[in-house]
Amino acid sequence: MKTTLTPHRISAEREALKKANQAYSRTYPGESSRRQPVHTVYGGAQLFKADTAWKMGQLALATLREYAPDAEALAGCLDLPGGGFARRVHARVEAKLQREAVEDFRIDFEDGYGHRPDAEEDGHAVSTAEEVAKGLAEGTLPPFIGIRIKSFSEELFDRSARTLDLFITTLLERTGGKLPDNFVVTLPKITSPEQVTTLVCMLEMLEQGWDLPAGALRLELMVETPQSIFDREGRLALPALVAAAEGRCVGAHLGVYDYTASLGITAAHQSMTHPASNLVRGMMQVSLAGMGVALSDGATNVMPVGPHKKGTGPLTEAQKEENREGVHRAWRLAYGHTRNSLERGFYQGWDLHPAQLPVRYAAVYAFFLEGLDAASRRLKSFVEKAAQATLLGDVFDDAATGQGLLNYFLRGIACGAITEEEARATGLTLEELRSRSFLKILEGRRKTA
Repeated sequence: MKTTLTPHRISAEREALKKANQAYSRTYPGESSRRQPVHTVYGGAQLFKADTAWKMGQLALATLREYAPDAEALAGCLDLPGGGFARRVHARVEAKLQREAVEDFRIDFEDGYGHRPDAEEDGHAVSTAEEVAKGLAEGTLPPFIGIRIKSFSEELFDRSARTLDLFITTLLERTGGKLPDNFVVTLPKITSPEQVTTLVCMLEMLEQGWDLPAGALRLELMVETPQSIFDREGRLALPALVAAAEGRCVGAHLGVYDYTASLGITAAHQSMTHPASNLVRGMMQVSLAGMGVALSDGATNVMPVGPHKKGTGPLTEAQKEENREGVHRAWRLAYGHTRNSLERGFYQGWDLHPAQLPVRYAAVYAFFLEGLDAASRRLKSFVEKAAQATLLGDVFDDAATGQGLLNYFLRGIACGAITEEEARATGLTLEELRSRSFLKILEGRRKTA
């Protein structure tokens, strides 16, 4: 049969298309297979010690046991389904706080630290690095850790650069050139790609000076200025910021309160659920989709702390009840904020106080567990059909859904919400789950079919 569109006739177009497709794949590699923590705990550098994560876990556990000692108390506070569901959530939250209460910690030299004399910040840059080195040696660091430096504005650049240099240099001196796993540098209040480029150049110099592999020092972007969303010509700014990072950017964190303040929203109305906050979340998702950059939401700024502190004598029953009401009220607020984030596809957020950790995990675990049975059935049906479109009940799944369902289980397992045994109800083996790739799972199934 005679054809018109022969390979020879369309070779030029085919070559141009090939280059375009390759450029697309480089820019949009897809969702990263790296584990993403469910939170980042921010703490002032002046307070950080090698065992900070462990101490925060102990305080979080004590808070849970005091204000939600059993499943019924937790369910009543957060309006969770009772019975077995609440017991599963409560038991897993308690186990998580005992095992790994803090997944990610950011040693903060910015808002949580403030402006101090240069000699004082120099001292803390050195001492925190020494504490990180000690934690690395003793195995007390959380799985993810890093520092947030000050912004690269004209007023703060020199201070920020010096803190970065002192911290990294001291850390590598104390560890013999070894970085903690998942170490990252967070850059706040970004207003131009040149600020990211400058940080990349500085990280390269540090790597070269210490014979680190290229790209070993990674960075995160703080999204807390309008210029981080749109540039001066009205184009989406985040893709250019990520491009300026030259492959080092692993995350973009929303700073809700700085961002809403920069829009002129008064303090009384700055919140995680303000329409401006929801809008910027959508902009972050649209502009960074498929680029392999993990997204993080901000923090609830109401702390779960009761008004009455234990002094020389015991609290009265009335004071205990006021404390309980205050903690539960803050927990309910944080629970709603976390659920809002999760439902919008933001699987990470900030925590600022140990007492926030119980409700962080309660919200995350409830989110994953309440959808577990339906997701298990859908994924099992879909895998058994080897990527043919399926209709289970009234839910239609096609091939694009497969990796999303798998990611649901991978996230749930990583944070402790779902057990590997529960995930096996999908019909997948542990080896298949750990491959993290739905395509590889299907290829393997087809080869053995």
